[in-house]
Amino acid sequence: MIVFDLKCRNGHQFEAWFSNAAGFERLKKAGHVACSVCGSAKIEKALNAPNISPSKRKVATDSRPAAPAQTPPQQPALNGPGRYATDPAGAKVGELMKQLSDLRVQIEKNCDYVGPQFAEEARKMHYGEAEKRNIYGEASDVDARELADEGIEVSRIPWAIRRDS
Repeated sequence: MIVFDLKCRNGHQFEAWFSNAAGFERLKKAGHVACSVCGSAKIEKALNAPNISPSKRKVATDSRPAAPAQTPPQQPALNGPGRYATDPAGAKVGELMKQLSDLRVQIEKNCDYVGPQFAEEARKMHYGEAEKRNIYGEASDVDARELADEGIEVSRIPWAIRRDS
């Protein structure tokens, strides 16, 4: 597994795990990688510093006793994507991700999934060709703009990734 720091065209940064670099490129090309904040599929890898481990210390060759090892400070628990619980922004991100996750549960519970036929189904309901009901699914940026131009109210929600599987 590999973790990448990603950045959307709106400047939001987040991290995501992939099986390898080729897996990231394949999913990105297929449109399956989206910003966890705004849902944008225009994603690029963000610049980040490499994780380089310090070299092992050389064994002392003189007769002086070695200094006692210092215990490293305890790291605070993680809260949200890559943030520590003591970081207020990280706590806020964690809270927002929980709200998005709860919203996803409510949508799945109370709405019919229509998949890629979302725009078509929304139009049918708007023009009285189908019974009105709560639906959710996928729509391209173009479809969403066209629906809005026709006066059809839709909302785009960044889909929170499930953490339970």
